[in-house]
Amino acid sequence: MPKPFQSLLKIPPVLAPERTLLDSAGRKVSYYRIRQTPGLAGVVPRFMTPVLGYNGIFPGPTVSVEQGTRISLRMDNLLPLVHPQYGHVLNTSTHLHGSASLPQFDGYASDLTPKGLCKDYEYPNFQPARTLWYHDHAVHKTAWNVYSGLAAQYHLHDPVERALLPQGRFDVPLTVSDAMFAADGSLSFNDNSHSGLWGDVILVNGSPWPVLKVQRRVYRFRVLNASISRSYRFALSTNDPVTVVATDGGLMPASQQVSAWRHASAERYEILVDFSKYPAGTRIELRNQSNKNNVDYDFTNRVMAFDVTDEPVNTADHTWKTIPTVLASSTTMDLKPAQAKKTRTMRVQRDNGRWTIAGTTWEEVIRSKYQKVVADPDLNDVEIWQVENHSGGWFHPVHIHLVDFQILSRNGKPPFPYERGPKDVVYVGEGETVRLLMKFEHHRGKYMMHCHNLPHEDHDMMAQFSVGLKIGDVDPNDPITAAPAHPEPD
Repeated sequence: MPKPFQSLLKIPPVLAPERTLLDSAGRKVSYYRIRQTPGLAGVVPRFMTPVLGYNGIFPGPTVSVEQGTRISLRMDNLLPLVHPQYGHVLNTSTHLHGSASLPQFDGYASDLTPKGLCKDYEYPNFQPARTLWYHDHAVHKTAWNVYSGLAAQYHLHDPVERALLPQGRFDVPLTVSDAMFAADGSLSFNDNSHSGLWGDVILVNGSPWPVLKVQRRVYRFRVLNASISRSYRFALSTNDPVTVVATDGGLMPASQQVSAWRHASAERYEILVDFSKYPAGTRIELRNQSNKNNVDYDFTNRVMAFDVTDEPVNTADHTWKTIPTVLASSTTMDLKPAQAKKTRTMRVQRDNGRWTIAGTTWEEVIRSKYQKVVADPDLNDVEIWQVENHSGGWFHPVHIHLVDFQILSRNGKPPFPYERGPKDVVYVGEGETVRLLMKFEHHRGKYMMHCHNLPHEDHDMMAQFSVGLKIGDVDPNDPITAAPAHPEPD
């Protein structure tokens, strides 16, 4: 077993575009390329752990772009034909989680790229600044593929966020996951009869319980829970509050100070921590107080540590000591319940051994030849979705593609302070009911909603909704046929 706090935090490399060109309309398009390949990671002492990675590393390279920069990302599947440990065929589908992408570029689960082919994904990046992430979404194999390493952060910047929050080395991605290991150092997989996988080693950016040396100033941390099942309740060892400034969909209207926060798979919270009040030589730990129905081990209550140094601080950078209170409004947070045209109830539960969402499964969608939908709002409709958890002793992080939503209430009460920003994943705890307000804007087409406990998604807690489509409409953005995978051009 690796010991906590023995290694330094690694920061994933930032991916550079291969070229930037003008399209036929005179707009700049940056072209990126990522190769999905096997790799080796040094996680367990004296062993190398086989992984599947974007460019062979875990986490994959960070994509960092400015708002309005259109990009084309070529994703090459250079993986083995079958998974070397788990034996399934290694088709992939890449989902840019948090992007309002067209359906054919959204990583639709059944839009697969087989070995030896590639797919060109187009991302418009017109949304406000936010922390996104890209990960595999292959139908019924997502948990295995993400657990094996196919996950990475993607940062969208805009002038408002640039002016308010720390940048550069003080804007730190923290991709948190958990894993279990076999005696030879390889990743072991046991999802407890499709209920979830909880590892005994906590990884941050692929390293077990790492340490980050910090200056005596304010840092911004982009915390992504990339665990396939585990939820966390993060807190500092000092019991000092952190300041939450952004949620899944970007900046909150106002920052929120919290002493701890509940963080489900796929959620992103951007937090500010002020290390200026600690003397050099102080160690502060980021800890995990956990939640109901996780499986915890000896050291899963620890995440990472921050060691405060005496390195000189650049006080000319105003963000070194600034904790903003007023941040930014957004279309999502400006919505009012009175605008809603319809209220729908979506239940998450287990029926006869199957995980279901809104009363359906993805197998039923497949059998319907991808016609079955659980909702059909028109373009620009506003709706309220009430998500109810009737699955007993399970929590479910529910992700709705395409949209950002506002959490109106949780069990009839206001949402937690740290949830008061635009979201695309909502933690639906045991017996909880949440009400979500959203506008179906940007694109027509079919999009998925599912549980982001990935063994639940794979077995078979995923459905789809359509936006602006009527029965019999020709769909120019069909998620499977509109932009299929293809051989690498000569």
